Amino acid sequence: MGLFEKLFRGGKKKVSTETDDTRGVHMPDLDIPADEKFTIYFKKNGGKFIYCVDFQDVRQALSDIIEENNWKEMAFFAMDERLQAKFSKEAISFTDKNTESGIFFTTCEHLVAQNGSILICSNQLREKKLDELPDNFIVFATTSQLVSSIGEGLKKIKKKHQNGIPSNITTIKHFQNAKENKNDFLTYGSSSKNLYLILLEDL
Repeated sequence: MGLFEKLFRGGKKKVSTETDDTRGVHMPDLDIPADEKFTIYFKKNGGKFIYCVDFQDVRQALSDIIEENNWKEMAFFAMDERLQAKFSKEAISFTDKNTESGIFFTTCEHLVAQNGSILICSNQLREKKLDELPDNFIVFATTSQLVSSIGEGLKKIKKKHQNGIPSNITTIKHFQNAKENKNDFLTYGSSSKNLYLILLEDL
């Protein structure tokens, strides 16, 4: 059983009581496993995610998100044809025009434990900027996409795409509008997103 499963299955969540919040912003990172660190930072950033052990769980998670937000009549904006094919049997429709949808449905390159961010590139965005996309994101990812740092993620992208590194590489870090995000220079050129992460165990 992986740590994600220990944290999110059965409602029994057990994590260290000492977190980044209690230690202060200038203290060293906690010496904890990458997957636990990701959950701490991701939640601090305002992200919401559902851990799934199989694709049936994924289907249920997607259905619950749609029900919770009353998105039954809304088409999903998706630029990844493989993702559309994977979810073609679900009760959702797709559009290739972001102006016709309030939801961006996508995959990602990596989940970054270093700061709880989502690493994406032109494979997901093409040439669009984050502020050109809908405010609501649903990201489908797997536990094997977890990396310790942005640097590790970039190395894996470079190794995977030896014939040419994809463009438009960026991270999504802020998943809610908050005052502390307004003056953060690291968010320059990006915008906060209401983000759900559907995380499938594949390790």
